[in-house]
Amino acid sequence: MTKLHVSTTINGEPAEYLCEPYDTMLDALRGPLGLTGSKEGCASGDCGACSIMLDDRLVCSCLMLSAEAEGHELRTIEGMAHGDKLHPLQQKFLECALQCGICTSGMLVASDALLQKIRGGARKRCGSGWPVICAGATGYDKIVRAVLETAADMREQGIKESRQ
Repeated sequence: MTKLHVSTTINGEPAEYLCEPYDTMLDALRGPLGLTGSKEGCASGDCGACSIMLDDRLVCSCLMLSAEAEGHELRTIEGMAHGDKLHPLQQKFLECALQCGICTSGMLVASDALLQKIRGGARKRCGSGWPVICAGATGYDKIVRAVLETAADMREQGIKESRQ
């Protein structure tokens, strides 16, 4: 079988890679692209550990074929920090919501997507729009608190969007 050539944008940079027709986006990220921040938790789209942004939509990279990235813009956990400066969510997770690390990258990407969607709304809005991501070790209280505190901090600092 012939490999497919894919041209896409990942974390704001043009990217090209070769893949098999049946490779998942998670395979491509962790393999030829060398972006190992997204983790495989379940391989069935249930846990969200492999969450990435495809254009402006949150997707599980284990359910997406890597060839589907052609012409699209992807954002992974590696695209959240700016140089040595952590994204506000990353900093807040570090301060009060750190977990084992398997689902943390997916939780951060999903939390950023949620902040973009609600622009720092109230807890009830946060609860109703919360992405499904497995955090079996500690539950969600610290994570929800970290997201809400980040939203409040960003409002206070006048940051309209967490992405630059």
